[in-house]
Amino acid sequence: MNPIKLIINLLRLNIFPMVLGSPISINAVIPAGIAGIQMPRMAMPNNNSNFLRIWSNFFSHPCVLDLGNPCRDDELYRHQKPLIATMLSYFLLILVLIFGIAPHQTFAADISTSVDRNPVSIDESFKIFFTANDTPDSDPDFAPLQQDFAIVNQGQSTSSSWVNGNYTKSIRWTVEVTANKPGNLVIPAIQFGSDASNPLPIVVTQGTATGDAVNTNEEIFLEVKATPEQPYVQSQVIYTVRLYRRVDVAQAELSEPELADAVIEKLSEDSNYNTVVNGVSYLVTERKYAIFPQKSGVMNIKPLSLTAAIIVDRQPDFRDFFGSRMTKTKRVLSKEVTLNVKPAPSSSIGKNWLAAEKLELTQEWSGDSQQMKVGEPLTRTLTLQGVGTTVGQLPELSAIKTDANFKAYPDQPILNEQKLAAGITASRQEKIALIPSIAGKHVLPAIEVPWFNTKTQTMEIARIPETTINVVGISENQPDANALPKPLIPPVQPSTKPETTNPILVNTNAGQQNIWLWASLFLALGWLATLIYFLKRHPKKLSADADDPQRHRYEASLKESIKNLKEACADNDALAAKNALLAWGKQKFSANNLGAIADCCDARLRDEITQLNQILYGKDKNQWVGKKLMQAFTENKAREKKASNDDPILEPLNRL
Repeated sequence: MNPIKLIINLLRLNIFPMVLGSPISINAVIPAGIAGIQMPRMAMPNNNSNFLRIWSNFFSHPCVLDLGNPCRDDELYRHQKPLIATMLSYFLLILVLIFGIAPHQTFAADISTSVDRNPVSIDESFKIFFTANDTPDSDPDFAPLQQDFAIVNQGQSTSSSWVNGNYTKSIRWTVEVTANKPGNLVIPAIQFGSDASNPLPIVVTQGTATGDAVNTNEEIFLEVKATPEQPYVQSQVIYTVRLYRRVDVAQAELSEPELADAVIEKLSEDSNYNTVVNGVSYLVTERKYAIFPQKSGVMNIKPLSLTAAIIVDRQPDFRDFFGSRMTKTKRVLSKEVTLNVKPAPSSSIGKNWLAAEKLELTQEWSGDSQQMKVGEPLTRTLTLQGVGTTVGQLPELSAIKTDANFKAYPDQPILNEQKLAAGITASRQEKIALIPSIAGKHVLPAIEVPWFNTKTQTMEIARIPETTINVVGISENQPDANALPKPLIPPVQPSTKPETTNPILVNTNAGQQNIWLWASLFLALGWLATLIYFLKRHPKKLSADADDPQRHRYEASLKESIKNLKEACADNDALAAKNALLAWGKQKFSANNLGAIADCCDARLRDEITQLNQILYGKDKNQWVGKKLMQAFTENKAREKKASNDDPILEPLNRL
């Protein structure tokens, strides 16, 4: 409803006499102007019509309109001040009710529910996150959680940001719980006053002892697990690392997984929870990686190494005040994990091998594809979304041929990759502007992307069927295709006079032809002489690249830059690593800064170069560890080498 109409409707209700009590007659006079003309006496009305008339007369009075009338100091006007203040107060109260309370009753906060992992063991604690995009109606009531879960801890955090002039706010409640029973449970909806979250199902399994804990008397140990252990080439393997400890650790350093001929990506953030192993309580820190092996065969993931400074259990003394608590260093190793990578099955189809857990192909149009006009563009948006695959493995879609009667203008693809706890989700979106040249019905061919489903172990096809487009008219800027072209030379009119030939014109044409013939011969002789000159001056210009000394100097300089980078990473020298990367990037990509070099590399090496650049301008320059950068550099080099091989079945990455 219009706010002004709502105010009028509220004023029509006899609410003010009810609030003020019984009607009170006010024997006062409001002067009308400088001439001293007095308005009729105004009393608190007994009906609605009189009250509205008084309200109208009050706001039309020149004193209220501040027209410079000296009657504001009139003694009779001062008697009306209590009534004026009361009327203004109720008027402002109505505005507050309309514009202050109504929006909160109309728009409810959106509250989402998520967990740090699913499924969970009954012996493990896990975290439930309630995230709101705005301040909810009231504080949450977590009492419904206690039916199936026991609350261990809870907290709240708030974040806000400005992006392109848009303000966003996020409030998160974190509740750490343990399940009271195994099975398929449901996290109930939590009330935030009049707002509520959505329920979320979760699977709780029976508690089992970890397979790596051969001796539960160990105060700290590592557990690693790869799922699946027999993957297909270029398919996703989830590598999970769990650190179990029942002691306080002052500082710890964990190595990264290493595997040649594989793409390794870290997933989300580390999660912490409590668990019980054979009756012993442990604090667990869990970290996950996604590994994509690039070749088939047996591959071994080397054991991880943990170096931890464990706080010695002793009675505190005055030295603890100065932060000098006694610690002991302990180094533990995980087991080695073996992957039996299977090649692409013989039943695979298509040019590109693509393994994923899920793949969807969709299309959208910017307008009505049944009402196109000749010469007017229409944008077709193709989106390919995959679960359990990287964005570099998704094939290019704009390369698919369209109807010959359309001109296609593809845009730069929009690439997106999310690293979640369950794995990597990637999407590729391509926009193609299509311009028809002929009216009528046209059929765009079907688009098919063959892929291998790693869950069902079968080949499937993500498909968009044939699309029929109807071109109904001609654009204003396009000529009529059915109209006959205008002749470039006007038609010759018939003449009644007999034609006569002029022999002088024939001789002139023959002379012109001789001139062009001699000119062409002269240019040909000049081109031949120039070619002979350059061949004699540079006799070794056409030699093979293998005998080119410049090529040898380039390769030697590139190897020297890589050698310097390896030494800098081994010495954890961030400044030397930067100089080696700059020398390598200048020769490899003609890039002069770390940002430009990072843009030319794959995702992991790009992240490591970006982190190096941040550390160089930070305060912890001396705490940089170069092992991760060198590992990412080696993997990037292996992928480039793999891409250069002529493999008819596999292509490691597609063009981004």
